[in-house]
Amino acid sequence: MLVLAVLLMLLPVAFFGYAYLIYPFVLRALASSRPARAPLPDPAIWPTVTITVPCYNEERRIRPALDSLLLVEYPADRRQILIVSDASTDRTDDIAREYADRGVELLRLPARSGKTAAENAAVLAARGELVVNVDASVRILPNALKALVRAFGDPTVGVASSRDVSTGDLTAEGNQGESGYVGYEMWVRALETRLGSIVGASGSFFGIRREIHEPAFPEELSRDFASALMAREHGFRAVSVDEAVCLVPRTTSLKSEFRRKVRTMARGLETLWYKRHLMNPARHGQFAWMLISHKLCRWLVYLALPFAVAGLLLLAAVWRPAVALVALAAAGIVLGTVGMRWPDGKRVPAVFALPGFILASNVAGVLAWGKVLRRERSPVWEPTRRPA
Repeated sequence: MLVLAVLLMLLPVAFFGYAYLIYPFVLRALASSRPARAPLPDPAIWPTVTITVPCYNEERRIRPALDSLLLVEYPADRRQILIVSDASTDRTDDIAREYADRGVELLRLPARSGKTAAENAAVLAARGELVVNVDASVRILPNALKALVRAFGDPTVGVASSRDVSTGDLTAEGNQGESGYVGYEMWVRALETRLGSIVGASGSFFGIRREIHEPAFPEELSRDFASALMAREHGFRAVSVDEAVCLVPRTTSLKSEFRRKVRTMARGLETLWYKRHLMNPARHGQFAWMLISHKLCRWLVYLALPFAVAGLLLLAAVWRPAVALVALAAAGIVLGTVGMRWPDGKRVPAVFALPGFILASNVAGVLAWGKVLRRERSPVWEPTRRPA
């Protein structure tokens, strides 16, 4: 009984240790033996690009988003800016139409169908050789689009993803942990790029060759994650581009981050199952190993958590000192709950911030698995309302 309890408790620890520590260590060791790729030159003629901005009720952010995109360094005659309104009910469409004389096009969906449906519709209206997705809530640096497009000068590249930088006012936020996680994720993707291919792109800013952009992709799945998988299926690589900087405002509270994590993780799990053949090492070798390590093993941490809780309670029943571990876990849950419920716009004290971030992430992961196992699918999304 004691051995079983300990094994159950160690299960999520093992997945976590492998996915977040051992896997990056192995990546770094392998990448150190690979020479860095030479920088690619500017193309003689820049390829045509369609910039798509899927949005729903973004009247507060669509104007600054468009002003920012129009300042991006790229030949105006080589780019198409397409706002895809997911049947918005506010002034989003009217504001987008104000930019028609500056080359901005509006594509309105007749009924609200979700982000992936908007992206499916966008590719049918796209004229560019490359399709670049940009969220309305982010800002890309003026030279970021050229940096992203330059990566496609390598004929083996089918998808190029940004280097996200988490931004915001640390004195008025409850989600400081997001910044550290984003930085870690970008580091891992840079190592994967050195080895050949990343296994998932940033939904905030990524580009894909139009010929591999599936226009009938299932609406309940995540295209940004799947884009790298589509590239692999068509014989291309997906890469992370350090110079393609995308500024991503942190969410203002752990509550909003919690909702986002449940949604994105559930969609990610469904997407991984849809493309599960790519996890076959016999057919896809290193890519399959990276996909399992980076995605599946991270998500298995949350599937194993309920078993770890059962193991802890079982251990406490047969071994008195384990009661202290139960009390410590309970204290962490109390502190984390306070952090998750902290008012928006106010800095969470450190004693609540880290437990809150950990609790929000873990509970979101468990709930995401629950949604997937119950086959609850929700293609319609409520965009994360990030600050300016």
